Parts: sequence; C-alpha cells; structure tokens
Amino acid sequence: MKAYTYIKKGEFALVDKQKPAIIEPTDAIVHVTLGSICSSDLHIKHGSVPRAVPGITVGHEMVGVVEQLGTDVKGFKVGDRVTVNVETFCGECFYCKHGYVNNCTSPHGGWALGCRIDGGQTEYVRVPLAEQGLNRIPDSVTDEQALFVGDVLATGYWAARISEITEEDTVLIIGAGPTGICTLLSVMLKQPKRIIVCEQSEERRNFIRAHYPEVLITTPKECDKFVKANSDHGGADRVLEVAGGKDTFQLAWQCARPNAIVTIVALYDEAQTLPLPNMYGKNLTFKTGGVDGCDCEEVLQLIEQGKIDTTPLITHRFPLSRIEEAYQLFENREDGVIKVAIYNE
Repeated sequence: MKAYTYIKKGEFALVDKQKPAIIEPTDAIVHVTLGSICSSDLHIKHGSVPRAVPGITVGHEMVGVVEQLGTDVKGFKVGDRVTVNVETFCGECFYCKHGYVNNCTSPHGGWALGCRIDGGQTEYVRVPLAEQGLNRIPDSVTDEQALFVGDVLATGYWAARISEITEEDTVLIIGAGPTGICTLLSVMLKQPKRIIVCEQSEERRNFIRAHYPEVLITTPKECDKFVKANSDHGGADRVLEVAGGKDTFQLAWQCARPNAIVTIVALYDEAQTLPLPNMYGKNLTFKTGGVDGCDCEEVLQLIEQGKIDTTPLITHRFPLSRIEEAYQLFENREDGVIKVAIYNE
C-alpha cells in the first residue's frame, strides 16, 4: 500500500509499505477513506516535533471503515464507519478517568498516530487502544462532515469548553486557520455576547466574513485597540490563542481584561516569554496544553443535529497519489486553502 512517510527533517515521501496487522488484542485495522493535512504534520516536517520517529507514516486526521478488530475491542464491528482520535488513551489510568486523556500513562498514550507510530495518510492504519480511539459515525453524517472530529474540531471544542465562556462575555479568538475556525464554531455554541476574530491573512478574514457574518474581525496590528473599543470592561473576557505566531502569545494576554481567562491551544516553534512584571495586577488565569480529545461522541451528535458544520473548511480535494501537491498547497497557503481532503481512489 502507499503511505506518505517522514524520511528525515524536511523530507516526506510517498512510499510502498506492508498493510498493517493486528499486534495487540486492543488494536483495530481501519481502511482510511478520507484524511487531511494538519499544521502539526508540517511541524514534524520542519523538525519541530522531536518525538516524531523517522520512517513513520504521517497523518492523524482521518475517517474510515473498520477492517479488522482485536479480540479485546468491544462495541464495534467490521464495516463500521468511524472517526479516529488523534490521541491514544487507555481509559483506565488516573488521567483518563479525569478526562485528561492527552496525559494517558499508557506506553501507547498521547499523540502516537502519525508521530510515534504509523498514521493515516495511507490506505490502512492500525489504531491502538481502539475501543477508546474510535467513534462510530452516524449513518446520516458523511465522511467529510466527520473528517475533523478526531483532531482539529476536538481541539476547538475542548478549547471552548475549558474557557468557561458565558453569555455575557466578549470572546477574542486569535487565528482563523483551521483550528481557529473550529474553535469559532465551538465558541458560537456558547452564545457569548460578542465574538472577535483576529487574523493576519486577508483571505482568511474574508472567509470568516463570508461564512460567519455576525463575527467581528480585526488584524493583529489593530487588535488591542479594536478589542478595547468592542468590549465592556477594557478587554476581552476570554481569549483563545490558536495562531501560534511569533507575537500572538503576547497579544493574547495584552488584549485580555483583568481577571480574564486566556486559553492557549497554539503549538509554537519556539519558547514564549511570560513577562510577569508587565502583567502584574491583571490577575489572569492561563489554561494551556494539548487537546484532551474526549468529546468526540458529543461532537458527532452535534454534527448529526446540524449544530456544527465544518465542511466549508474543505476547500480542496486530492487523491492520495497527489498528496505532494496537496502539501505544497497547504504549506504555502495557496489558492485560498483552509483544509484539504485526501481520499483513496
């Protein structure tokens, strides 16, 4: 089978690999019907993910059909259409039982697929601890509707959940890339008083205007002044930093009002500075870290009910055989790309 593979820093390639097999009784083999490219894949390519293993198949955003099940996997059957969670988790350790699945203590736990073990930019993928890592797709939900449930949408939904948003809040979202838009969709479910999106790219600002006209738009240069003019207490009540740019962490806390919550879900290429003397007295609460992707079942129900629709994010579609073109488009942000869908022919 064809598999898009991490060769070395700066190099991915489409190579031939053996179809995966069940190794542990908790495994499943999934035939990947649709996948996507995430900015985290680019971080691997650029050498920003030290734990990524050369030789692995990349990709962790995928949906597919169950091909084979280990003897210990309950609740699924061959032929089920499923989403695949970006995180591998046991469901039994202290962290899993408290909903912190990103910190699962299993040797297989955390971000494994497409990082430490073979991922989903291929034809078939082995999913460890599959009983926790798979979610059945409702019959009325298409593969494209479900594509982002296991990663980028899970991230946005988690970010909105931990931000403790109320209907009286002004919410600032920094970044209108795929994760930023998924965060926006999840924040909209909370029905805050107003939502402001800050984005550098004119194309992405226009995308927000076209699809979500009730949302206020600003640029990083104007953001601080704009937020102060469009909030009730001198700054945003909740700030969700999703961009991961050079200066966006600083922008996030500067645009927050005193006693606000600042949620950081961005992945940075370099260390960020927490200038405590400069923010002294703002009494900010920071919430940071990787997604705890334990809300996938709830998110699928919301999609089935028509309350979340991420299909507008899919701006381009490519077969697996043309994945190199898809990467070039996505990495260089060409032709107004938001997300690409990679399908098996």
